[in-house]
Amino acid sequence: MKAIYKIAPDSAYQEILEVGGGKGGLTPLLYPKAQVTNIDIDPAFAEALSNQNKNVTFVCGDATQLPFECDSFDAVTMFDVLEHIPDHKKAISEAFRVLRSGGTLLISTPNENWRFPYYRAMQFVCPSDSDVMAEWGHVRRGYALSELTELIGLPCEQFCTFITPITVIGHDIAFSHFPFLARQLLSILVSPITWVGYLLHQPHDKGTETAYSWKKP
Repeated sequence: MKAIYKIAPDSAYQEILEVGGGKGGLTPLLYPKAQVTNIDIDPAFAEALSNQNKNVTFVCGDATQLPFECDSFDAVTMFDVLEHIPDHKKAISEAFRVLRSGGTLLISTPNENWRFPYYRAMQFVCPSDSDVMAEWGHVRRGYALSELTELIGLPCEQFCTFITPITVIGHDIAFSHFPFLARQLLSILVSPITWVGYLLHQPHDKGTETAYSWKKP
């Protein structure tokens, strides 16, 4: 959220489309005064607490066939979703179709540094890359900035990395095969290192994920 807040415009958006928001509710937290439409392919998410917010409307639908008129939204968000969509080019095209001129597209995704586990020393207790991608439903690892720029066809306005080489230690422990109590204890032990990593991290420092903002001409 810190990275997303950093790249999100401080604008009084009134209507926002959240693509693949599921039950996360990130966009309403980001813009609490906006009317948010959350579209997700899984109808079960309609019952999620975050989708019961009076400012949120849940729609079951496909990111590559958005059931909305052109120029309908002030902003479109796609947080940790693009890497799950096989036809990502169509999804981006649809996002820009429903976005008003001057509107903002916000994306977060793993980047070219995403490797799991990040450190070789953790490989014996962590799932393999292929196991993680299968569990999380990824159809691709993620994107370098150059790959997203080519996909979108416009220069990126702002970007900010997160899950850094320091904070990823706690991330790897959380997803390891250690027993639950061992993971809790290890996470507590490394928490000072994690917090130092958060405090020292700069927006363009190396990280394994990135939040981006793009503007429709």
